[in-house]
Amino acid sequence: MPGSRELVETNVRVPPCAVKALTAIMARNGASRDATVRRLLAEHVQRQEPAHPEDRLTHISTVLRYPRSPRGRKQPRPGTPLRLRLPAGLADRARAVSLHLPGQYPRTHRDYQSRALTDAVMTAIACAEPFTDDFLNGLLPLLRHRAAHNLWRLASVALCTRPEFHLLHAAEKLRDSMEGGSVQSLNLEQQRLLDTVAALEEDVAWHSPARFIVAANIAREHLTGPQAQENEQILYEEGEDFDDLYRDTLHAREERRQELLRGTWDYDWSGRGGTAVWRAERQVTLQHLEDWLVDRTGTAPAQMLAARPGWMLLRPAAWTAAAPALTRDGQLPAPFPQWLREGRILTFPYRNGQALWPLQRAPGREPIPGIEELLAPARALPAGKVLGYIEALLIEWNHPFAPEEEPAFDIALDIPAARAQEIGLITAEERRSAMAQARERTLHILDEVIARFEDDGVDTETLDFLRGLRGNFREFKHQAKRIDTRVASRLQVARALWRWPGRSAAAEFCAGASVGLVQWLAAAAHDRSTLILELAMHEAWQDAFDRYGRRDRGPGVWGRGRV
Repeated sequence: MPGSRELVETNVRVPPCAVKALTAIMARNGASRDATVRRLLAEHVQRQEPAHPEDRLTHISTVLRYPRSPRGRKQPRPGTPLRLRLPAGLADRARAVSLHLPGQYPRTHRDYQSRALTDAVMTAIACAEPFTDDFLNGLLPLLRHRAAHNLWRLASVALCTRPEFHLLHAAEKLRDSMEGGSVQSLNLEQQRLLDTVAALEEDVAWHSPARFIVAANIAREHLTGPQAQENEQILYEEGEDFDDLYRDTLHAREERRQELLRGTWDYDWSGRGGTAVWRAERQVTLQHLEDWLVDRTGTAPAQMLAARPGWMLLRPAAWTAAAPALTRDGQLPAPFPQWLREGRILTFPYRNGQALWPLQRAPGREPIPGIEELLAPARALPAGKVLGYIEALLIEWNHPFAPEEEPAFDIALDIPAARAQEIGLITAEERRSAMAQARERTLHILDEVIARFEDDGVDTETLDFLRGLRGNFREFKHQAKRIDTRVASRLQVARALWRWPGRSAAAEFCAGASVGLVQWLAAAAHDRSTLILELAMHEAWQDAFDRYGRRDRGPGVWGRGRV
């Protein structure tokens, strides 16, 4: 047993019944709590690591997120804290073999947080000493990961928003029409639809306490009693019986849906559903981007329209990417590692390996001469962000769209006027002009607020007082909040911006722009594209309410729960 100095301390929260079972194991073996937990976790990891990922075990409490997080931030957290003092690396190994539901991440909004280490502890204890309480009583305690994922799929479609339903229903009709047909006969739009549904169900699902309540309702219906083990097998096999269950849940009639949503509350989840669909579509766009960059067939066009968020990408004619076979130990073959260390290429995850970009199309696939300056800002990015940086370098900021192709979101590289003057892109006079225009826009925004207050019946004296504050934005906003907090909270000063009139950062590099301009443009393009993506996803949130909110909800399709 390693010394105390070699132990890493952390903690999890588990229900009291699990602590009681752990105490029974301690008494049976005559060991301390710390030593017992270490042994149970180590044995659990040793059993799970050799197993196929879909055959690993999870505890039902993880699938149902029990103990549940409090709905209010000031309410006490449920469960009992359990201190863990583990050898270095054991906690990471335990998390790696635990259940991760689609859309869950280690550090994010609490509704989306995974409980991987808690799952490992609960499963390890349950394997050694079964336990239950009022909530867990009767439920099948241990599920295989594949069965757990399909239980979550049922809960997802039971509490399904309109944006998701439209997507899932379209995919369902397409699959029905394909019966007996070949997947190869699908056109690009049909394949994109199926890929988007796969991303929605496997990677970017939205989470809420209500969905876990629905999962518990489904679990009590199918994973209790004498048929529990047989039903777990149906969830695991994902065959015709599961397909029928899935369809019945997606198209449940009102009475049945009331049963599935029992215990949830009145709330419209359309925004989360809309952004989940947007994230799924964005993920498919990035997959197409990867294939377009690698261009294994050599037939990909020079341009690519990134459907989410709608910008046009242009690849320099002499540039390409490569996805070489990895060595036996999973490393890139020579000379790619050296080129990476020298900053002459970037790498991003591609299918089951890695892709390298940019390389010359000429024989030998050498790096682009002098490319280091363009790639330098990406050196500090995590591996998962590199593809987004590459995309930003290829965005055609002033691409002329046909009226019917015009993206819904403004795709432009707007630069602070002060910064544009600093690097010599505009003169001092042009900066002053941009500042004057920004002030005019700000005054126009304030006038619109005053006009809205006037329509709402605010008295003339108050409106005149606000008009007198138009020259003091901070005080205007302060006083406006007293009238309508929602309106005033969205007030912002219009910034003095200058719109970049040139091409993509990659095109400017190829045209021989200066090193300073290229480095600045690369960083600016990445920052701006990141912001545009955030704004576009927020637009998807708003659009989901506008198009699919409560006023437009038909039978069998839900955007909220019911008490």
